[in-house]
Amino acid sequence: MPVGVPKIPCDIPDDDDDDDDDENGEAIWVDLYDRLYRERALFLFKELSLETANHIVGLMIFLNIDDCTQEQFLFINSTGGGVMHGIAVNNAMNFVLPDVHTLCLGVAASMATFILAGGSQTKRVAFPNARVMLHQPASTFIKGYMEEVLTDTDLVLKLREEITNFFVQRSHKPYWMVYEDLERDAFLSPEEAKAYGIVDSVGLGFQWRDRRK
Repeated sequence: MPVGVPKIPCDIPDDDDDDDDDENGEAIWVDLYDRLYRERALFLFKELSLETANHIVGLMIFLNIDDCTQEQFLFINSTGGGVMHGIAVNNAMNFVLPDVHTLCLGVAASMATFILAGGSQTKRVAFPNARVMLHQPASTFIKGYMEEVLTDTDLVLKLREEITNFFVQRSHKPYWMVYEDLERDAFLSPEEAKAYGIVDSVGLGFQWRDRRK
């Protein structure tokens, strides 16, 4: 039986002493993810929907305003989703002042791979046995009359060109090579993703710094 999101004790710093303790002087209990957000740990663990993208973008911007000197960490285990949603997250990563680490724990596919590759240079990680998948964006905008479908197709082609150019810049590979690689579903091991330029390192060299020190 699912137990939901666990709660953990948390001492929240404030200007006034003991303001964040309850009446008995004990720490406040908060959701696990709320506590992790305070440590700049963000998660893309679902399909990349409008709601998921807006949630991540909102957290990135809030944490940037809260303290723009602390790096952010986006953990990824997602099969991707909407093209525009992935672009929104990538734009937010480029907008905030601190570096954004991207870390693939299980799978990064489609637009989740786009986000993984969009992390700060030298700070993109794929953990052992993870998988990264490349493919071209699909048309999911409009279904209707022929003129609408043609407009949709034109937009998808433009988006594909932008995404191809993005991977060309990240991988330093020829445009034609990246274009052909996006023609089909290409599953890459962490080592292959590193060789392709999607990530900078493989696995367990990543170390979390304790912010309480």
